Amino acid sequence: MSESSPRISVAALKQAIEGRDAEALLRLYADDAKMVIIDRQHPPSAPLEIDGRAAIGAYWHDVCGRAMTHRIEAGLADDTHLAFTESCAYPDGTRVFCSAMLDIAGGRITRQVTLQEWDG
Repeated sequence: MSESSPRISVAALKQAIEGRDAEALLRLYADDAKMVIIDRQHPPSAPLEIDGRAAIGAYWHDVCGRAMTHRIEAGLADDTHLAFTESCAYPDGTRVFCSAMLDIAGGRITRQVTLQEWDG
């Protein structure tokens, strides 16, 4: 990653997520970053694990390409962690709530653990 790439902050994350900007999100991750997602399809004993920027980019392009809204409700950060909550809604009324904890090193996300709960 170049030094000119954006550094992670609650404001940068909020802008990228709410703007459904997969490329802006991808720039916030370290090359060897890992995402762990726990939801109704991926329980704690078998979470979805996404390794590396390329795979994380594919994930964000899928999510940002969906017809839905995203709103960061709260977030806080220090030099090594960022936590946030997010509410999402699909046009059919289905809602999703997410809570995430991010590990940060060198201004980039190195690991993200997300818990998602869906309506239904």
